[in-house]
Amino acid sequence: MIFYSPTKGKLDLKGVIKELLVFVNGRNNGRYKLIIGSDSSARGKTEFVTALIIHHVGHGGRYFWHKESESREMVLRERIYKEVSLSLELAQMLLEALPPEELRKNLEIHLDVGKNGPTREMIREVVGMVKGSGFNCKTKPNSYGASHIADKHV
Repeated sequence: MIFYSPTKGKLDLKGVIKELLVFVNGRNNGRYKLIIGSDSSARGKTEFVTALIIHHVGHGGRYFWHKESESREMVLRERIYKEVSLSLELAQMLLEALPPEELRKNLEIHLDVGKNGPTREMIREVVGMVKGSGFNCKTKPNSYGASHIADKHV
């Protein structure tokens, strides 16, 4: 799995994890959030971007993103489920790779669904998927990991 970083360039997952730990260990104490969000775009084919953000609350952060695509255009419901699945898969990989620290407790999944618009009917379903997997989640307008960071690279 290849990620891109505006700060560090092209990295594999091991490199991303190393950078996360360097970022956290190189800073003063504080509160950190680890955020995962995915977004998609369908124009002939369907592209998905999953963003991984380390946020030093009140002091900025860094992000990494991964892009993949499907050769066919997918309907909205199918795209949203795939976005959630991609975020959950990355979250599980991180839980297995990160040391048992504060970051693991502060992991959030940001969903690109909200009370307004065509995704409003799916909120309960996808929030249930995330919470049932043991993670906290945010929806629009508080899901900037998906609706801003991942969206920027779709």
